[in-house]
Formats: sequence, structure tokens, C-alpha cells
Amino acid sequence: MTHLKYLFTLIIFQGLCVYSQAADHDMVVVVNINNPTKTMTKSQVIDLFMGRYIAFPNGQQAIPIELIGEAETKKIFYKDLVGMSLARVNAYWSRIKYSGRVKASKKVRSAKKVIGLLAASPISISYMLRKDVTKDLKVVYALNE
Repeated sequence: MTHLKYLFTLIIFQGLCVYSQAADHDMVVVVNINNPTKTMTKSQVIDLFMGRYIAFPNGQQAIPIELIGEAETKKIFYKDLVGMSLARVNAYWSRIKYSGRVKASKKVRSAKKVIGLLAASPISISYMLRKDVTKDLKVVYALNE
């Protein structure tokens, strides 16, 4: 009986760890609070961040902002969004940038800088952990929902 209690406790603990990790990685796509876009579909987010389109659903220009200094956040974002590793995403961007058909996203080194740029520009869009969203931003898409 003691082994069963131990096994049950271990299973519960592992489940809580997985839930805790998922909560830590609650990734969202955000825009300036004054951007007219209310929500976006996964397909629309993929199109913007994979360079297929350069505009929001209403046709307004969009400037995607990418994190380069916090690789873990970027890694989680692309794994959740398109199921690709960061190496594959980087290889993809190398190919399409070489073609000259698409403009790359704006690159910044910190989540704090992303928040500042988003708060200052109603046409910028980026991703971050939900816990980092400020009153100047609004969530237009939540990954893993």
C-alpha cells in the first residue's frame, strides 16, 4: 500500500510540475492598446511572423517585433505557433530574406524594449509572456488556448 501512495504522490507532483511550466509559458501576441485590431487567428499571426503578410487583417501596415536577447521566449513562441525549432525558423528566414521578397521584423534585445516600442507605436505587434502585458497593450491572440 505504501508503494501505491508513493506512486500516486509522484504522479500528482509531476502533473503539478507540468501545469506550472505551462503557466510559466503562457505566451500571447500583443499590440498597442490603440490598435483597432481586436483579435487575430493563428493563421494571421503565422502570416505576420513568418513574413507572408506585412499588414493587420484590416489592411493597416504591421511591424512585427522580435526578441533576440531572450532566446528562450522566442523559442517557446515559435514552437507553440508553428511547431518549429528556433534553428528551423532561422533557416527559413535566411532563405526568404535571400530572395528579397520580404522585409524582416524589427529586432530588439529585451522584453522591456518590446513593451516600450509597442506602447509607442499602434502598428507594431509582438509576443511576450502574459505576465509581462502592461495597460498600454492588448492581447490579440493567445497561444495554447
